[in-house]
Amino acid sequence: MGETQLIAEPGIPQVVMIREFDAPPELLFRAYTEPELIPQWLGPRRLEVEVEQLDVRHGGQWRYIHSDADGSYPFRGVYHGTPSVEDGITQTWEYEGAPGHVHLEVAKFEEIDGGTRLVLTAVYPQVESRDAAMASGMESGARESLERLDELVGTLQPA
Repeated sequence: MGETQLIAEPGIPQVVMIREFDAPPELLFRAYTEPELIPQWLGPRRLEVEVEQLDVRHGGQWRYIHSDADGSYPFRGVYHGTPSVEDGITQTWEYEGAPGHVHLEVAKFEEIDGGTRLVLTAVYPQVESRDAAMASGMESGARESLERLDELVGTLQPA
């Protein structure tokens, strides 16, 4: 439905990503919380994704392993608050290859004219952490993930 906007203002340790989808919020929420759907959109197309752990509740933990011929790239995190379509999803993200570099991400699903505006806000402990994430390829990976998410939700039917 639209292009991904990515906002990383100088001096502010956050990245805001916005994309509009021609699908209701419930379908985006499902794509974020159903283990069989996550590998269909999360990460660049060149990587395989395994959902090793997914406990979608307050305090629940998750772990995804991205992999290709060169190796594996595990990520993990914890949910904060109870994930829901109305309240969104708040969770931490940590790449296990760089332990201790954790950021908090909030995903909000805003209903707009029969579709959804997804607003992702990633907050880092300092600007340097944000800049390191951006330099590591996070921007291109996020854009490709959201393109893939757009493709996926176009194929889903409401529950």
